[in-house]
Amino acid sequence: MATVLAIETSCDETAVAVVSDRQILSNIITSQIKIHAEFGGVVPEIAARNHLETINYAIAQAYQESGLTWHEIDGIAVTAAPGLIGSLMIGMTAAKTLSLIHQKPLIGVHHLEGHIFSAFLAEPSLEPPFLCLLVSGGHSSLILIKDYGQYQVLGRTRDDAAGEAFDKVARLLGLGYPGGPAIDQVAKQGNPKAFKFPQGHIPNFPYDSSFSGLKTSVLRQTEKFTEEIPVADIAASFQETVALALSTRAINCAVENDLGTIVVVGGVAANSALRSHLNHLAQIHNLHLVFPPLVLCTDNAAMIGCAGAMHLKRGEVSDLSLRSYARMDITESQSLYQAIH
Repeated sequence: MATVLAIETSCDETAVAVVSDRQILSNIITSQIKIHAEFGGVVPEIAARNHLETINYAIAQAYQESGLTWHEIDGIAVTAAPGLIGSLMIGMTAAKTLSLIHQKPLIGVHHLEGHIFSAFLAEPSLEPPFLCLLVSGGHSSLILIKDYGQYQVLGRTRDDAAGEAFDKVARLLGLGYPGGPAIDQVAKQGNPKAFKFPQGHIPNFPYDSSFSGLKTSVLRQTEKFTEEIPVADIAASFQETVALALSTRAINCAVENDLGTIVVVGGVAANSALRSHLNHLAQIHNLHLVFPPLVLCTDNAAMIGCAGAMHLKRGEVSDLSLRSYARMDITESQSLYQAIH
């Protein structure tokens, strides 16, 4: 068993958790949504400044709620990549400080690997291999989880990620930020078949996605109305298109690669239409679906802690010279570690 205190500051949530293997002992999330809402999106400088103001309080609260002493904590996990570099550096500095003060090994974690491990928190008996549909504000990927730490990207977005498309369309329709929950709510009053939008197929790459054309199509549709725009119908049709595109590709990818389990993680995994379509198609193809609870879909430190505990048990830790990286492919995540000798 490995117990770690984990820090996640890759974007606009200051999150700290204590995790023992696949059990959450504490999970503190301080969101900056209200701060960034007036700007219609995350402002990197403001995000970093707010992490600096809240990180110590979050660490103290997570430590206290865990009920453990520092003697019972085996390591310090922290998101190392990818993300907003200023925000990442705040978390990294805090993690290194704790590592030095308490003489605990440091474990850098890839943010996307963290999202994958939110599924292990939701279903502790889960084991590789399986397919992961990772859909968030910055990523839309289909990843084959061959084994722990062994990942192969089978499909990815060519432009806007699904969550990014939700934010942009929500802004276009005047629904505010963040766009995902806003569109999901408004779409309940709309007709998902009112408008036909493109699903963004990529020739010869059946598992890849493209949402820039869909976003442009929504814009062109709104420009056709000289008076009141049918916001609910457009929102419902847009959401239906994204949900169908993602669910169809995920199911086809699992079936064609003989994978019986699909885990769905990231902020967009909370979307009701996506969950509905995936559940329907999974039943048809007799596939097992794993959805983390909503609190673990968005950015959190518990998922980072779960991944960190796995690496620590495997003897994979990071040097104190570890850097933060704004960009890093998940297939390069093993470069964050060195073996314990």
